[in-house]
Formats: sequence, structure tokens, C-alpha cells
Amino acid sequence: EGRSLAETPTWAVATVIGFMVAVGFLINGGLKKTGKWLDMTKRKQLLAALNKIKEELMVFGLLSLLLGHWIVFVAKICIKSSTLSSRFYPCVPSDYPKLQAVQHADSLNPSMGRLLLDELHRDFCPKGYEPFASFESLEQLHRFLFVLGVTHVSYSFLAVALAMIKIYSWRKWENHAKTMALRGLLTVDTATGGGGGRSALHMKRISSFVLHRTSHSWSQHRILVWLLCFSRQFWSSINQADYSALRLGFITTHQLPFTYDFHNYMLRSMEEEFRDIVGISIPLWIFAMTCIVLGFHGTNIYFWVSFLPSVVSL
Repeated sequence: EGRSLAETPTWAVATVIGFMVAVGFLINGGLKKTGKWLDMTKRKQLLAALNKIKEELMVFGLLSLLLGHWIVFVAKICIKSSTLSSRFYPCVPSDYPKLQAVQHADSLNPSMGRLLLDELHRDFCPKGYEPFASFESLEQLHRFLFVLGVTHVSYSFLAVALAMIKIYSWRKWENHAKTMALRGLLTVDTATGGGGGRSALHMKRISSFVLHRTSHSWSQHRILVWLLCFSRQFWSSINQADYSALRLGFITTHQLPFTYDFHNYMLRSMEEEFRDIVGISIPLWIFAMTCIVLGFHGTNIYFWVSFLPSVVSL
């Protein structure tokens, strides 16, 4: 129990509202400018990913709005107490200090225990009935959804930013490869009158890639090579020789000129990937709700499910 709105100074109310409005306009303006920049630079795939993030923000905003206004009504929905089995609690009932206090008081004085239950659940139900979801649990759910939305949107932005920074760092390798391609073609054309330039450059790139891969003593052991490749994703996932070999293989397979901008193709491919993976799809919502339903004590589902994304990523 605290001061009501009528007992709060008007300057305090105006300050809170002004701050929230300023933050809202700041976020909305930033998203609009980002969208315009992506549209001007013809980044259609990233623009689609940004629109997905906007939709996700709108969904979480609506969920927060609905929970904020419907908590009181949902808390007044009464069901039989027998249906609220502690078997489906997320944790063992003995882990809750409040519940232990209620049970202890109820054993000493049933009327006192009932008063504590009324205070704990804000019970609006007759005897033998309990709220479908208590006021406190819905308040905690409200806060949880807010944290979930902020975390997921921030993670999506961070994932896109880090991936783009990583790919843009390869631009110098692309420029170097195009420069070497032009020099190699000009040198061979001058020496041979135009023939054999492509094959000579192809052999040069393959030789450097093979030399890099076979220079280690463990390169002949399949298990050791796999362990090396597995560990490299954490500190040096790709180097210049890898990029040059990948670029050469792509250009050779598709019979493109050596001056082809392979880096630009990599950027477009990554943007298409983000367009597909950003956002929370309906199957993912269903998966999340299934985990919540099955997350009662004894199943340890969150412990086992936590390994799934790690295994897939590795």
C-alpha cells in the first residue's frame, strides 16, 4: 500500500511519462532511420529482418499491455483446489518458504493459515476453490515476458552486428585476391600471349591452400584434424588461405571471372540467413509453451533442453 495517483505530485507524474515517451520516440526513430538506410543501400534482406524485429516488439508490447490490464480479471477466475496439484509446480513445494509458513500456520491454527493463503494468493474464490492463476504469479509473468522480449531483440541485433563485423573484416582479403588475380592474368597474358592464365592462377591458389593445410605434423591424422577444426571455430574460424580457397572454388565451379566480387556475395548470403532466423516463429512459440507445460519438478527439462542449441551450434 502506497500513495495513490491523487497523492503524487504532478511534476513526478509528468517526469515519468515524459521519460517513457522520450525513450519510445528514441527507439522508434532509431528503427525508422535504420530502415531508411537499409532501403537506400538496397539491403532488402536485412530490411526484412528489421521488420521481423519490429513485429516481435509489437507482439511483446501487446502481451505486456494485455497482462497489465487483464491480471485482475484472470486472478478472479476460480477453479477447484483439487485441480491445482503440487505435482506440476516448477519446483518442489518444500522449496518455497512462504508455502512452508502457510502450511505450518495452518497446522497450528486453520483460520490463521487461511488468512495467510488469502494474503498470499489474493484469493477472491469461495471455499474449496483457488484462483486459476494468482495475482502475484501473473505479475511475475508480466516481468518475465518483458525481460524475455528485451533479451531476444538485443540478442538478434547483437548477432547481426557481430556477424557483419566479422564478414566486413574479410574485405581486405577480397581486395588482395582481386589485385593478385589482375596481376597474375596480366603477367601470364604478357608472357604467353593470353593463354593459360586461369589455370596458372588456379594452381597457385591450390598450392598455397594445400601447403597451409599440410604444414602441421598432425595433418595426416583424421581425429586430430577434426579436433583442430572443432577448436578453431572459437579463436580463428577462417584465415586468408581459407578465404582464398573458398573464393577460388566458388569462382571455378560457377565459371566466373577472377575479378568477381565474392565478398559481396557472402554479404548477401548472410543477409538472407538473418532474414530467415530473426524473430520468434509460431513453431518456436509452441515449443516454448510445451517446455513450460513440461517444466514441472522432476522432469529437469530445462537442464536437458539447454544442451540442444549448444550441440547444434558446435
